[in-house]
Amino acid sequence: MDRRVFIRQTAVAALGGLVAFDLSKASAKSEMAFAGKGEISPRAITMWDFSWLERRWPGAGYEDWDQVLDELSERGYNAIRIDAYPHLIAENPMKKWLLKEVWNQQDWGSPDMNEVQVQPNLNLFLSKCKERDIKVGLSSWYRLDVDEVCLKLDTPEKLADCWLTTLRSIEEDGLLDTILYVDLCNEWPGDSWAPFFAKTYPNVGWGNWYKEESLRWMKTSLEKMRQAYPDMPFLYSFDHGDVKKYEEVDCSFLDLYEHHIWIAQQNGGEFYKLVGYGYNRFSPDDYKNVVKNAERVYRERPEYWQKLLTDKIELMASVARKNRRPLVTTECWGLVDYKDWPLLKWDWIKDLCELGAITAARTGMWVGVATSNFCGPQFVGMWRDVEWHKRLTSIIRSSPIDASLMKNNEVAAKLLKRL
Repeated sequence: MDRRVFIRQTAVAALGGLVAFDLSKASAKSEMAFAGKGEISPRAITMWDFSWLERRWPGAGYEDWDQVLDELSERGYNAIRIDAYPHLIAENPMKKWLLKEVWNQQDWGSPDMNEVQVQPNLNLFLSKCKERDIKVGLSSWYRLDVDEVCLKLDTPEKLADCWLTTLRSIEEDGLLDTILYVDLCNEWPGDSWAPFFAKTYPNVGWGNWYKEESLRWMKTSLEKMRQAYPDMPFLYSFDHGDVKKYEEVDCSFLDLYEHHIWIAQQNGGEFYKLVGYGYNRFSPDDYKNVVKNAERVYRERPEYWQKLLTDKIELMASVARKNRRPLVTTECWGLVDYKDWPLLKWDWIKDLCELGAITAARTGMWVGVATSNFCGPQFVGMWRDVEWHKRLTSIIRSSPIDASLMKNNEVAAKLLKRL
């Protein structure tokens, strides 16, 4: 039997015993029923990061928001995670900001310096999403402008303040109900996205969100956010590391978990070590190693790499179920970095992403599932396979929501009501 068919049939069989819930009856019901009228189901979500605003030059993919949002809807997606640039909104929402490039080897964002104006563009984009019933998760990568405004965010209170200013600017235009959740910082506390924190606490690096300095910062900022917006789901997203930390550390201050999961980072980054990939932002040498080695390394032991992925997904679901927190994942499954490039094929990447998305969907703990972190128009080889996207988003949107999230769970309900 073709492996893709096997994966899909296995997923359908697994999903048959799980269901989505009617939120209005959640406290009184313990059984499950597939989502129908008046009921809820997970969102199929994609990450458009800062690309939604920065990749608007001719041919970059996002120059016509109506067109690209229609294409997204055609593929079955009904949620997006984007950068809201809260630090720039708080400083001057109408200013045209000159941004530094974060890399020139990746296809997210701009490969060179670029100019953006956050408002009114953010609210215009949100209004177009609202017209299409596309919910939006807000996050920030705290893009560096030439004046490095984000470094002013040197206390958790200041970080909260810039987000409060952002939410008020959205609320003024009647768009707050379009927001699915607010992630105060992407992949906290990595120094690429939280340089303001790293400047004060240089010894707390990537994946070390559970350190005391990090916990104190997150709790303080989230407490201030909730005083103003008690019904909005808030979190910080994390990128890798031991998911058992969610059990070992009190994470009750997070309304949901967004933990980014890729095979490339499992087992101490074993895959990328074998490939010879080191996240070089400005040299093509790492991608030359991806071309030379990545598919070969995968195909030599496909079952091994698949099991690393599915085991981590199942473990994450188990931890979330124990803590009664919903999951959303927007960066995930295969490799962290990939692109349209000579001799790079998408078929094996799509196979891995299909396995990851279906495995996550069938656990019942994910209320927002991405198919990869390459689901955008700039990744042509992935984007143009419309039927692949439609098949996976159909599975995601008819997949289960676990009883642990639906029964007597006020925290999870904040997010579920927004689905």
